[in-house]
Amino acid sequence: MTVRVHKLAKELGLTSKELVEKLHALKVDVKGSMSSLDDDTAVLVKEKLAPKKKKKTAPKAAAKAATKPKATKPAKAPKAKPSPKKAEPKPKKKETVPPAPAAAKEEVVEAVVEKEPEKALKVLKIDLPITVKDLAVKLQIKPNELIKRLLGKKILVTINQSLSEESAASIAEDFEYKIERLPTQEEVLLTEHEQDDPAKLKPRAPIVTFMGHVDHGKTSLLDMIRKTKVVDKEAGGITQHIGAYEVELPKGKVTFLDTPGHAAFTAMRARGANVTDVVVLVVAADDGIMPQTVEAIDHARAAGVPIIVAINKIDKQNISIDKVKRQLAEVNLAPEDWGGKTITVGVSAKTGQGIDDLLEMLLLEAELLELKANPDRLANGVIVEAELSRGKGPVATVLVSRGTLKIGDVVMVGLNYGKIKAMLDDKGRRVQEAGPAKPVEILGLSGVPQAGERFYVLSDEKKAREIVSVKRIDADNKKLEAKSQKISLEDLYNKIKEGEVKELKIILKADVQGSLGAIKDSLEKLSTSEVKLFVIHGQVGNINESDIMLASASNTVILGFHVGITPDAKALSRQEGVDVRIYNIIYEAVSDVKAAMEGMLEPIIEETFLGRAEVRQVFKVSKVGIVAGCFVSKGTIPRNAMCKLIRNTEVVFKGKISSLRHVKDDIKEAKEDFECGISLSFKDIQKGDIIEAIETKKVARRLK
Repeated sequence: MTVRVHKLAKELGLTSKELVEKLHALKVDVKGSMSSLDDDTAVLVKEKLAPKKKKKTAPKAAAKAATKPKATKPAKAPKAKPSPKKAEPKPKKKETVPPAPAAAKEEVVEAVVEKEPEKALKVLKIDLPITVKDLAVKLQIKPNELIKRLLGKKILVTINQSLSEESAASIAEDFEYKIERLPTQEEVLLTEHEQDDPAKLKPRAPIVTFMGHVDHGKTSLLDMIRKTKVVDKEAGGITQHIGAYEVELPKGKVTFLDTPGHAAFTAMRARGANVTDVVVLVVAADDGIMPQTVEAIDHARAAGVPIIVAINKIDKQNISIDKVKRQLAEVNLAPEDWGGKTITVGVSAKTGQGIDDLLEMLLLEAELLELKANPDRLANGVIVEAELSRGKGPVATVLVSRGTLKIGDVVMVGLNYGKIKAMLDDKGRRVQEAGPAKPVEILGLSGVPQAGERFYVLSDEKKAREIVSVKRIDADNKKLEAKSQKISLEDLYNKIKEGEVKELKIILKADVQGSLGAIKDSLEKLSTSEVKLFVIHGQVGNINESDIMLASASNTVILGFHVGITPDAKALSRQEGVDVRIYNIIYEAVSDVKAAMEGMLEPIIEETFLGRAEVRQVFKVSKVGIVAGCFVSKGTIPRNAMCKLIRNTEVVFKGKISSLRHVKDDIKEAKEDFECGISLSFKDIQKGDIIEAIETKKVARRLK
């Protein structure tokens, strides 16, 4: 006899996820919650993981331990008193009093801390960026004085010029203030919406997205689950828009997203909305893994969500389930019955075969994810789709993430806001409220939001109007910026210097599979310990909108080899700021990427010796400052050269020569065996120092 992991978890009062982790710790090899354990193993696991009886005796042991120090403390307390007094004038001697009890040692430490007080800075809360004039008012000083201090820090500003957070913080420290940026109204709102009481969290329905190749039966499968004819409503049987549907099952509700393709799924993720909890990858048993199936897998992996594979059309003749599973293993989705971790379920959208098994797996996966939300609060969530309707105005389909959305609520989303006038569920019925994971259509927004944008309910319509007004101004300013925020091969070096890029990610499209494999291998071999390169998606065919959206969401460069780019994708790449490169020669593609990666490497600084001078006397000259009287012992000292000031073999200064003179005349260079006067921006020059003139140049590093 055997027992399933999820059933054993219920017996032990654990979640399936917790039990799987504990079994791995006990070195019991299980793949997931549906794995089976034999009776002997199950008995051993119960013995190991059953509630420990030792906990009952713990209070007694603790009580005994607690009574012991109470009995000994009165005897040792008198001896402890003189030790802190002796330690106070000489804190360093606290280590020489080991016999003192713990209480006395703590007093000694406190005494030491009191004698080393840190300089406390007063906190100044301001809006950033801030003008010089406004900061001067906050610091209670004159603007001219603040400008002088900034000049001393080599920051040239005018009275009405804005200061960055770094500059404001630096100058505020001079006046014993610590700068803290005041949060914007929107930031305060978002903080409030992120706060939740763990005690009020309740289980919510999982949100499941169906993805896969066209015509593999995604919508037909969902139609069978929902017991309605969605396909009949669509032109030509193909889904024309994103739909969100709630399904009531015996063991709970499930919300399904039926997408027209993975491009829409990733478009939402590109805007920061990871809506999906689980992805169901639909693969036709008669077709197997197709190009769009691979794209769907890459998009799901980029979102970091679990994948369950539904092998559809198992009712057909002359099909090979093993062939499909072998193809899945080749794309790193090894089925559980093949020793992998991917749940696969055979289904038929036509006969309904396997549907119950698929739903059971979905609910089991949801149980492992432990999905919870607080319904008793102001709602927030995600826009699934939106359009401008002639009769209704702006209409948006939304998924509630937290809280409960109600008629009359003030909603802010992106650059739009409004009061909800009406709500409709997925069957077109009017509803008064919608809780977590429930999809509804709302009316009343001031404009059409974008799919993937988050919405927030506010208690005050005036506040929503003010926040949206500020956001619109910021959006207009960003439109004026010509430079794209997306990554390109040219600015990779700057990005990695700023810490924004730790690796180079590439989407690769080629005309044939052979070229795709060859280019992918050539590119991935360029990876080094300092700069990592990996291809997150490689596919045969022209560059399409799906590729652009994946690149936008993942901040990735697209390389094409002997392929074209669709007109829609070209327009979208300009809109999203995605860098697309198309090549006809493999060497050129590899060479460009290699050059970009080499640009990421820190250059080598090479120094060339020019001349050496010995400091024989130091003079203080009026209007000039400190001048070193030198004798050139080797080479030449050019006037504008970089130099090192060496004292006892140690470099104490490195910088440019300020002036070079012979007697009273400025000279271009001082030659060997001649005397000269050298001035540096460094004033601590001493007799006997050595000044070496050098030439520095940066040498680009090459990939090995």
